[in-house]
Amino acid sequence: MSVDELREYGLVEMTDAEIRDFLSAQKAGVLGLPDDDAPYLLPLSFGYDGDSRLYFTYLLGSGSRKEALTEAADAASFLAYSVDTVYNWESVLLTGRISLVPESAWDELEQVLDDAWRPGILESASLSGTLAVYEFRIDEQTGIKHGGLPPAFEASDG
Repeated sequence: MSVDELREYGLVEMTDAEIRDFLSAQKAGVLGLPDDDAPYLLPLSFGYDGDSRLYFTYLLGSGSRKEALTEAADAASFLAYSVDTVYNWESVLLTGRISLVPESAWDELEQVLDDAWRPGILESASLSGTLAVYEFRIDEQTGIKHGGLPPAFEASDG
């Protein structure tokens, strides 16, 4: 079913302001990079500048597939979502361009990068691997949410 068809069940599109607020509150999502047969999907934590850019910290090993695919990508997608209950969830899909941030610019991003959640293993492993920061410039965004019971399940006043 399309978003339009699901409106009668309580699904609504998010406004730009709601999308910004949602991304500001989220810490992780899934990056989709183009690959030969199917998208290469990576669960990643991110920092958000509050406007039009996400930042990802990669821990790279030798022959990193994610590094090679990221460098080759003309476009990428990112999905952030939150599920509280089956009737209360939000989802934001972003399309954009991803590029390497030079290490000389990392200090300017300190606030954004410090706000990003990182799994503990990344902190420990970063001592033995190479770190890289990538910027995802948002070209297109769409968000949908469901914030309550479908109308047929809501209590009637009568």
